[in-house]
Parts: sequence; C-alpha cells; structure tokens
Amino acid sequence: MVAGGTSSTDEADGSAEGTGVDFARQMWADDEASRRLGMEAVVIEQDHAVVRMAIRDDMVNGHAICHGGYIFTLADSCFALACNSRGRLTVAAGADISFTAPGRLGDVLVAEGHVRSAFGRSGITDVTVKRQSDGQVIAEFRGRSRTLASPRP
Repeated sequence: MVAGGTSSTDEADGSAEGTGVDFARQMWADDEASRRLGMEAVVIEQDHAVVRMAIRDDMVNGHAICHGGYIFTLADSCFALACNSRGRLTVAAGADISFTAPGRLGDVLVAEGHVRSAFGRSGITDVTVKRQSDGQVIAEFRGRSRTLASPRP
C-alpha cells in the first residue's frame, strides 16, 4: 500500500499537486518490474518518494552481497516516483551511483528521493539508499531527468 500525501493541498480537491501525485501512483501501479523485485512505495509526495525493498537470496552475488544492479534499480524506481510526481511523463536522461557499504541477504533497504532542481524539461533528483535496521548509507544516487513533450503512450 502506498502511504504519503501532499504537504500543502488535498489530493481530493483536484489540485495540480494531487494530480501529479496521482500520476506517479498510477505509474507505480503499472510498474511490473519494481513489483516483481518486491519493492514497496512507502511515500509518494510531490518531489519526494520513499521506496523499500528486502534483499532476497536471488539478489546476492558471488561475494555474498547484494548485486549493485539491484541497489541501482531500487534507487532508480524511487527517482522515477519523485520526478514524475508533478504529473508530467518524465524519464531518466542519465544517472550515477556511488556504493558506500554492502547490502546483505535479509537486509531491508530504504531509498529516499528528493527532486533537487527542476528547470524547463530537465531535472536533478538525489536518492539515498540506507539499510533500515541501522541507517547505514548503502548508496548515493543522482538522477538526471527529462520531461517528454508527448503524452504517455
């Protein structure tokens, strides 16, 4: 279940903020990839999202740590929610990640993303991935977004 609301206006009133959050929630509902990885959207607000994922045995690599691609995917999914929360179809133009500590089998990772800057059709969103049990930072992700001019297909 998705928690979180808006900070200054009510979604039910049809405000632009509510509409944007609704757009992001629909995008999440249609996201089969994130769902199959066991991700849960905890918060979806305008310019902010929190997504959680438990590390399963099929996500652990030959070093007995979570494969970096899964951590990147968690951060990317959180990034997508945050940058689509304004209600316009927005995609990744690029992203970078720095891994700071390993995730291990059974860890629950929590990604928190914030849109840092939105200008024209471009934006920058930062996502921090932490281990839920102790708050250890696992990765820092910076995504660059581009809002598309055409509507969603």
